[in-house]
Amino acid sequence: MSHIAQAMKGDKSGFSATSPLCHAFVLSVMLGLSGCASGGLEMLGVGIDKDIKTRSTNGQSDTSAAPQSEVSSDEVTVRNAVSSINLAEWGERPLSWANVSTGSQGAITTIDEFETKGVRCRRFVASRESFDGITLYDGEICLQGNGVWVMHKFEPVST
Repeated sequence: MSHIAQAMKGDKSGFSATSPLCHAFVLSVMLGLSGCASGGLEMLGVGIDKDIKTRSTNGQSDTSAAPQSEVSSDEVTVRNAVSSINLAEWGERPLSWANVSTGSQGAITTIDEFETKGVRCRRFVASRESFDGITLYDGEICLQGNGVWVMHKFEPVST
């Protein structure tokens, strides 16, 4: 009787489903069969299409900043947070902000209010965390005559 038949009958000859000999046999069969598939598409005469490009990078990595529309949307969110805080009650602890439309979030860590030419303004430092990384911004908003706060500056801090 063959070793496989004996293993199936539960023969105690050392070739059982849990024996190292059985594991070696199964492994050798699997390795032998995997060689048939390793040729992949090349065996079928279908090669890799090198003419298709999803995006050309010219050998450089993409280090561009976030799309301007996302930063603009985040600017509005930060402006609203800075303009709505009551500075007398704030206590200078980080003020968190989040923009659900872009997925960005961050914290405003400094807000200084000042007046220039009779116009009330607030200078601030805010972080912006998004899929493209973390950036620190210097910003400034000023209160217009119609009661609307307008962003005058929202620039990444140079390092």
